[in-house]
Amino acid sequence: MTFNETLGIERSYYAATANPFEHAPGLTGQVEADLCVVGGGCSGLSAALHARERGFSVAVLEGGKIGWGASGRNGGQMIPGLRKSALELVGLYGEAKARELFTLSVEAMDLVVGLIQRHGISCDLALTGHIEAACKRRDVGHLEAEAECLINQMGYNHVEMLDAAQTRTAVASPLFHGALHDRNGGHYHPMNYTLGLAEAARKAGVQLFEDSLVTGVEEGALYSVKTAAGSVKARYVMLACDAFLGDLDGHLAGQMMPIGSYIAATEPLKNAAELIPGGQAVSDTKFVVDYFRLSADNRMLFGGREHYTPSAPRDIAAFVGPRMTTVFPQLKDARIDHAWGGMVSVTLSRLPDIGRRGNLFYAHGYSGQGAILSSLAGKLVAEAIAGTAERFDIMAKVAPPAFPGGSRLRQPLYVLGMLWYALRDRL
Repeated sequence: MTFNETLGIERSYYAATANPFEHAPGLTGQVEADLCVVGGGCSGLSAALHARERGFSVAVLEGGKIGWGASGRNGGQMIPGLRKSALELVGLYGEAKARELFTLSVEAMDLVVGLIQRHGISCDLALTGHIEAACKRRDVGHLEAEAECLINQMGYNHVEMLDAAQTRTAVASPLFHGALHDRNGGHYHPMNYTLGLAEAARKAGVQLFEDSLVTGVEEGALYSVKTAAGSVKARYVMLACDAFLGDLDGHLAGQMMPIGSYIAATEPLKNAAELIPGGQAVSDTKFVVDYFRLSADNRMLFGGREHYTPSAPRDIAAFVGPRMTTVFPQLKDARIDHAWGGMVSVTLSRLPDIGRRGNLFYAHGYSGQGAILSSLAGKLVAEAIAGTAERFDIMAKVAPPAFPGGSRLRQPLYVLGMLWYALRDRL
């Protein structure tokens, strides 16, 4: 059994409530296209759709099933911005460049909502906002400074601070001391969004191939993207594999670290409206983030806890459950109906790795913010292929550094770092 199989996507709430989707055939023989996309998640599908709308012929190669990677497993939290806070961006790049980066990243929210509406994607879209809850009293000051930076330096007026009492009203947990409420956030069903994006791409004329694991990419007058049963000849290639890049490109693999993230979904709850009355997506201020929200059918979807070994927990429900009941003691008797995991790619800088080498493009390393950033990255790649690279270059210029030791040493070094930050969270 592979590691991916132990993550239990077939046991996920998303798989159990997925919309009907006509799966694509595997690639056989040789196909020609202007663009070959490797990876059938939101990065690749968005690039494929936007490139096709610009007149390019496109083939997408997915090694497994569309929607069964990170794009269909994640927490479904629509959080505007980047994993780096606005304050951190200002500290790193100065106000003007920070504002440019932040403004572009916030576009991801409008893009995803627009795609959902334009293509009629049924994915439980809830534009209810996002709450970042302070786990420690001193975190409140950090959130207040972030809110001030967002409003005064980024020109982003969708945020407000909640005091401790307001936070307990918004999130019925005894743990939090205040919160930053972003009214522009929300949540959705990520697998159904991904399947809807795939269907929109297919209707636009994109060729989709599933069960077509890419074994190599050869560069020549045209790229040759090879699978066990066929190949695609293309002028442009996009690698959109994220945490499942594997050995396909050793240099890019060294730019990110794949880690496991785990989610549990309860039975439908009679007291759901009491837990998060406004229906927002919620995450906290710990380095190892807890994130949670209510589903359309009133389940608590709770993700969190750190795991440092390459293998998944034997019992994901038992792994996540205690943390959920620490945050919400009211759920101590709630049955967990679904529990699953997924691979998340993180970078040293926590900024996405979006770039190109000649006519080979790539986008990955969203560091937990990929639910909407991935669709934006795909659109930026399509723009660059079409010859308009200014917006693409904004992201490409902040590419993260490689992990020390590359892909060979990144795991032990990352584990040491995560253990340190997890200890800080507990203290």
